[in-house]
Amino acid sequence: KGVMLSHRNIVNNGYWLGEGMKYTEKDRLCLGVPLFHCFGCVIGVLGIYTHAGTLVLLETFDARRVLEYVEKERCTALYGVPTMFIAELEDPEFKNFDLNSLRTGVMAGALCPEPLMLRVIKDMHLTDMIIVYGLTEASPGITHTLIEDTIANRTQTVGRVMAEQEVRIIDPTTLETLPVNTPGELCVRGYNVMQGYYNNQIATKEAMITLSGLDGWLRTGDQATIDAQGYIRITGRIKEIIIRGGENIAPKEIEDLIRLHPKVSDVYVYSVASEKYGEEVAAAIKLKTGESSTNTEIKEFCQGQIAKFKIPQYIKFVTEFPTTSSGKVQKFKLRETHFQ
Repeated sequence: KGVMLSHRNIVNNGYWLGEGMKYTEKDRLCLGVPLFHCFGCVIGVLGIYTHAGTLVLLETFDARRVLEYVEKERCTALYGVPTMFIAELEDPEFKNFDLNSLRTGVMAGALCPEPLMLRVIKDMHLTDMIIVYGLTEASPGITHTLIEDTIANRTQTVGRVMAEQEVRIIDPTTLETLPVNTPGELCVRGYNVMQGYYNNQIATKEAMITLSGLDGWLRTGDQATIDAQGYIRITGRIKEIIIRGGENIAPKEIEDLIRLHPKVSDVYVYSVASEKYGEEVAAAIKLKTGESSTNTEIKEFCQGQIAKFKIPQYIKFVTEFPTTSSGKVQKFKLRETHFQ
């Protein structure tokens, strides 16, 4: 689906995200994410240019080249999805690079595990790293953490709603607004909401709705909660919720646990078909360099920490995850190839 965005949508969004990182003309951004995606062209290009900073562009993402450019150009900011930061941290030559110039940056595209955030802050000197949540239909930023936020809020939440926007958590079926700390579908309204899907009025009407007599609300398709302080937690894609024997299972809870295993570099949880339960829990795990593990070891690690029915029935060890050109992991491909 083609998303129609205006200059008003994207310039304002880039500006406000730059404000969140306290950009000035002295900042230098190393950008290794694609320009054809909102992460690169809005959060990246417009975020730094609306603050008169310098943009250091990479032709394509390569962990080693990112480290080289940061050192050579004395970059102060760095962007990426979690898998990109993991690749940089695990580069064999990582310790030989001087990254002391780094200060801030954005991690987006997927939720950041706390161990990764701690490594990024300590080993890459990104003390002011923020998390941004959004989607192309929202230009893309909807929420972000602040550089003053605690580690807990920078890893367990996606921050609070950005300036000049408003959000609601609704029941996806009744469209009723839900109370604080109640999971439901996140909706957003503001300058950043798309003009619609190109040449697709049906999809536009499904995505953009009226709530409490106010039109222009965008349904994100993400399940979330909002607390009394306004911090938002994304608990998963509504379409990715695993329904096993009538029990609703959020993949994120399982992913967060398995990432705590000392041998695990990264993990993604998804559903596979089951004749008995309808769906069963599966996990694709990438181990740290030089480590080895077994299905039994992972399952035993999970026991007693999450409900028994949430422990992955199927575990597959992989060397890489299938990703989009912008670096997002494609769970549907993991599902399609799990038993191959």
